[in-house]
Amino acid sequence: MNGKVILAIIVIVAGVVIGVTNFVESNVEYADFATAQLTGKKAQVKGEWVQDQETRFDAENGKFIFHMKDDYGRMCRVILDGAKPNNFEIATSVVAKGKFDGDVFHAEMVLTKCPSKYEGDSEAVKKSL
Repeated sequence: MNGKVILAIIVIVAGVVIGVTNFVESNVEYADFATAQLTGKKAQVKGEWVQDQETRFDAENGKFIFHMKDDYGRMCRVILDGAKPNNFEIATSVVAKGKFDGDVFHAEMVLTKCPSKYEGDSEAVKKSL
């Protein structure tokens, strides 16, 4: 076989392997805290910020610490590697992406869902009809 053909096959196979590996690593499923802790894998946990628990930024280590309650009511301490997300205080829900280390959920990323400024008062709409 020609050397160029062999080299092309090697490059294609390497590209496919790298692509599949990146896809598997980036494919993170939604779970609750119990499932995420049980599997030990990376997961996305949807829930809400527990405002009456400790919330602070550890400037020395560059970590934002807060408590979150998942959709099943289980509360957990979350440590985000980085600063507090924008609009965190007004978020209606929070999604933390990371994995457990002991009893603490270490998040690489936290996404916030804020109330829409375009949503109207549903009662006012009903009365106008």
